[in-house]
Amino acid sequence: MPISKLSRRYGRMNQAKTPVLAKLEKQKKIKPPKSLKKWLKILIIAFTIVVCLGFISATMAIVIVSRDLPDPNKLIERSVSQSTKIYDRTGTHLLYEIYNDQKRTLIDLDQISKYAQQATVAVEDKYFYTHKGIRIPSIIRATVNNLLGRSSGGGGASTLTQQLIKNAVVGNEHSYLRKIKEAIMALRLEKKYTKDEILKMYLNEIPYGSTNYGIESASQSYFQKKAKDLTLAEAATLAALPQASTKYLNDPQALLNRRDTVLELMYQQNYITQAQKDEAQNTALQMKQNTDVLEAPHFILYVKQLLDDSFGEKTVDEGGLKVITTLDYDKQKIAESIVKKIGDVNEKKYKANNAALVAMDPKTGEVLSMVGSRDFNNNDIQGKYNVAVLGKRQPGSSLKPFIYLEAFAKGYTPETVIYDVQTNFDKRTGGNYTPKNYSGKEYGLVTMRSALQGSLNIT
Repeated sequence: MPISKLSRRYGRMNQAKTPVLAKLEKQKKIKPPKSLKKWLKILIIAFTIVVCLGFISATMAIVIVSRDLPDPNKLIERSVSQSTKIYDRTGTHLLYEIYNDQKRTLIDLDQISKYAQQATVAVEDKYFYTHKGIRIPSIIRATVNNLLGRSSGGGGASTLTQQLIKNAVVGNEHSYLRKIKEAIMALRLEKKYTKDEILKMYLNEIPYGSTNYGIESASQSYFQKKAKDLTLAEAATLAALPQASTKYLNDPQALLNRRDTVLELMYQQNYITQAQKDEAQNTALQMKQNTDVLEAPHFILYVKQLLDDSFGEKTVDEGGLKVITTLDYDKQKIAESIVKKIGDVNEKKYKANNAALVAMDPKTGEVLSMVGSRDFNNNDIQGKYNVAVLGKRQPGSSLKPFIYLEAFAKGYTPETVIYDVQTNFDKRTGGNYTPKNYSGKEYGLVTMRSALQGSLNIT
């Protein structure tokens, strides 16, 4: 047989289907049962309905919740309690701050150290300048952590804007409704205000421990300086506080570690150099906690009473007044020293347990110094009682110039001669008031000038 015919023959043989191959191809063409297709279709429809219902429900919930939210346009205009500050006559020595529950001073962003701004963003919300109020990845991460029972390790879901809303508007209630309100308000806030305006509101609003609200109050309390003068180390310390202020204020080592973490974050986010980070981390933690000690306490309480009488307690406690008094700070310190020195002597010598002093400008009547007792904190002598203002004491010889002035107004002169002899001034009423001169002597005929000059008592 020719080869060509053999090839054609065997070729046709190869193309012929064997029974086994035909069975396999038939199995491949078997279609899935109709019931499976039906269930798939039902599942797809059900899933679509659930998604749509969920979307509709979420939209309705947002609309309902949104109705009770304040207008973000008015957030920056709302009334915020501020402490009233009382200064000496120069306006440089802060004598005392008056406040209700929150000690706060509102300031502009340019009055806040750049380090403080950067440290806050670095530790609280490193995506602050890129997000629009909320971060979906952070929310998802926090939700997963909550479902898995993790209390930490994944980072918080709240942006800096949301934290501002929590502190200023919706409060600290732990609920999903509060979180929804917080997110909605954050989105609205970001549309209305610039990042700098939001950061300014945040730094003026956030609590820094104790009664200190806002960075200016915290800076004054913990470092005795304005927020604009904070160093890098100090700024990082304040940025460390809001997360857990009570814990850190009561544990210096924990606060130091937290401060160093803030500095590390600032370095990682390119706010500071390695050298700046190292220098700040090697700086000792020098932080004071202001215990609201009164400077010139009797004078301050006297001024506060005048303020309350003039403006009302609410205005004084929350109105953020700046009060410049007549007090001369240097003279006040001298007066306190004199009262203590002479008071100690008089106690030993005469058993006089108290003393007071008031210095006034005779031309203007301004109070330059006031010491109401030997020791404001001594309850044994009722030290808080202001003897200088409230004490009902006879004026003694200090009244004599006024009596002589009245005599001069009636025609007497400094050269008028009067008698300095022992006299019972209550004889007409049957009493016996017979004072004596300090020297115990009588000087007979004297001029009014000499009598006043010698502070004679029986003329």
